[in-house]
Amino acid sequence: MADEQPTKKRRVRKVETIRQQTEKVRQGSENPKRVKSRKLLGKIFSPLAFLAKPLRWLGRHIIPRYFRNAFTELRQVTWPDRKQSRQLTTAVILFAIIFAFFVSVLDYGLDKIFKKVFLHE
Repeated sequence: MADEQPTKKRRVRKVETIRQQTEKVRQGSENPKRVKSRKLLGKIFSPLAFLAKPLRWLGRHIIPRYFRNAFTELRQVTWPDRKQSRQLTTAVILFAIIFAFFVSVLDYGLDKIFKKVFLHE
């Protein structure tokens, strides 16, 4: 019994949900300049607040639900930064070049095979 090692406690990591992660990003990305401009716009457009309800009603009844839902989804998208965009674009271009080369080699080979078999050249 002297050889027994003490059992280690298992540590359970707290897993964040996607919603919690996006909320954390949104809270951290609040730009102070943007907040000031929102306050300024609020002061400018507050006299026109009585138009908000009729315009909202018109938007609900004139614009199809599909477009409203599409714009709602677009507001929730987190777009990649410049470095990530460059990497993804490079990967797509390289894949397209390699795939085009593969298809052209395959096409050339099949062309030669079919000419030999069917045209007896």
